[in-house]
Parts: sequence; structure tokens; C-alpha cells
Amino acid sequence: QVQLAESGGGSVQPGGSLRLSCTISGRAWNYYAIGWFRQAPGKGREGVSCLSQSDGSTYYADSAKGRFTVSRDNAKNTVYLQMNGLQPEDAAVYYCAADWRFCTWEEGEYDYWGQGTQVTVSS
Repeated sequence: QVQLAESGGGSVQPGGSLRLSCTISGRAWNYYAIGWFRQAPGKGREGVSCLSQSDGSTYYADSAKGRFTVSRDNAKNTVYLQMNGLQPEDAAVYYCAADWRFCTWEEGEYDYWGQGTQVTVSS
């Protein structure tokens, strides 16, 4: 069993930055791929980024490339999503999720999910 807890959401103006945290606990937590997803009101959940903890590979959706960076701190059992240049279209509830096998954009493949953290972008 693995537990995930997101934090770091909030409200920023366009062009601002936020760093989301996903703190992970449980057995073999550092073997899981950790994906970041988001869901805006009235829309489906979409993948944003993923970190493969087995080899450190990182993946980004086109909407995130060049603006978002995923990283980890093993000492803190935490995976981060640094988001720069935020725009109103980035506003959503952001979730982290754990997949035992590998990074994927298919949300149904993930085994565990956090509760989500709200990101609001407005002037």
C-alpha cells in the first residue's frame, strides 16, 4: 500500500510560479513511477508530467514542456512539480499518482492517487 499527499497549490497571477509537492509513504515507494495529472472544471483528467523513479527519466505533456519541471528528493520521500509561467488554462486540481510499472499517460493504469491540490491562475 502506498499513500500520496499533494500540497503547494494556491492562487497566482498569470506568469507566476508554484511548486507542488507529492509526499509518498508506504512499502517500496521509491520504485513507483509518479505521474502528475490535472483536471479543470468540466474537463477530463489529463497527464502533465511523470517521473520514473527506477531510472530518473522524466516526461512532459506538450502543454508543460519548457515551463514545468518534475524532480524528487529521496530524503524527504517527495516528488515536486515546479510550474513556471502559469496561465489561466493551467488552473485545475492537480493530482499525483503512483504506477508500479512505468510512466504512462493512461490514468487508469495508476495504482494509487492523492487527494489533489487546487491551482488557480487569475489576475
